[in-house]
Amino acid sequence: MSAHGTPIPMTSRPAGPLTGVANVPGDKSISHRSLILGALCVGETHISGLLEGDDVLDTAAAMRAFGATVTNHGDGDWTVNGVGVGGFAEPEAVIDCGNSGTGVRLIMGAMATSPITATFTGDASLNGRPMARITDPLALFGTQAVGRQGGRLPMTLVGAVDPVPVRYTVPVPSAQVKSAVLLAGLNAPGQTVVIEKEATRDHTERMLQGFGADLTVEETDEGRVITLTGQPELTPQTIIVPRDPSSAAFPVCAAIITPGSDVLVPNIGLNPTRAGLFTTLQDMGADLTFENMREEGGEPVADLRAKFSPDLKGIAVPPERAASMIDEYPVLSVVASFAEGVTDMQGVKELRVKESDRIDAMAKGLRAAGVQVDEGPDWWKVTGLGHGNVPGGARVASVLDHRIAMAFMVMGMATQKPMTVDDGSPIATSFPIFEALMAQLGAQIVRVNG
Repeated sequence: MSAHGTPIPMTSRPAGPLTGVANVPGDKSISHRSLILGALCVGETHISGLLEGDDVLDTAAAMRAFGATVTNHGDGDWTVNGVGVGGFAEPEAVIDCGNSGTGVRLIMGAMATSPITATFTGDASLNGRPMARITDPLALFGTQAVGRQGGRLPMTLVGAVDPVPVRYTVPVPSAQVKSAVLLAGLNAPGQTVVIEKEATRDHTERMLQGFGADLTVEETDEGRVITLTGQPELTPQTIIVPRDPSSAAFPVCAAIITPGSDVLVPNIGLNPTRAGLFTTLQDMGADLTFENMREEGGEPVADLRAKFSPDLKGIAVPPERAASMIDEYPVLSVVASFAEGVTDMQGVKELRVKESDRIDAMAKGLRAAGVQVDEGPDWWKVTGLGHGNVPGGARVASVLDHRIAMAFMVMGMATQKPMTVDDGSPIATSFPIFEALMAQLGAQIVRVNG
């Protein structure tokens, strides 16, 4: 049974070329952060292009529970009247973050240094994910956390009454951990310092600076050193959310493997800490071009055109690129199935603790579709069969993971036989218009009886 309600099995089959314009939703990472930082201002922040998927709507509801006034004006246009740094009120009910690991971890950071108590829960997938990676550094500020065995949700956080600034080296590349510590540092006196040995997506740093926080970034022998001066007065902003590169990955990859396709994805965020997939696809021989390069709201943006690419080659993806494309490995592994040779993905142990164990889920599904996959604790290799040679014809488990479900729907557009997922309902968490958008391009994805 799906944690999102009744399971929705879906089947995808080849249906000719994909053509047209794919207006994918707003960036999920920036949408979460816009709501949270808007709630930490005094005054009104205006957001346009907000992603209205379940994950972000849960974050909006959480900000209301902490005392902010969050208003949906329609068509992705929202306002947030915040309560200021340290102004969060104690919520009256449990905060339900649904399927969103980003949402719950960032919200925990934002409330950790306020003298309030809050209890967090989520769906079956989120409640199985580890939270110690967040609660351990938050404890350094003076925050207390009590959860289920293994540091899992449901979990109660008791915010620090007299928080102290922290110097913290992130043990594994994680934008969520870095961001949680920086958000907690907002209400701690003095300077909070976060050191990351490998750069991860930097939306939090960019947005904190945009909202007026005193934040510096320095490249040193220690790594990337981020210094935040606590207890600022943040200034409300007008934010235009660029379109989500992680969502764009699906129509882009579908176009690359589907004969005759030519798809334009406008206004895509190309933050270098997020654009690793597109670089990797180009390395494999994909026909991708970037048009109308520009900057919006401090983020690089362009229109991305993807065309059918019949001569893809397997490559070794540089491990240092993993942080910039961690959510895109499932759909990359689908593209790799249609390439010639082996695509080697190393340094990706973070995939083991996402919404699902994504390496395991993709490996099982790809094997069921006739593709050879080898895997280890932090690596996997897909041996591609070349264009037109992938059998397909499998029914695979989405394991409550939106990206697994969408990846196999993309795969079914170019396999010899259709691909089916047992439950496509989690797709709504990040890409609620996925089915309609892909249908408009010419894909054939249908809901089927279980």
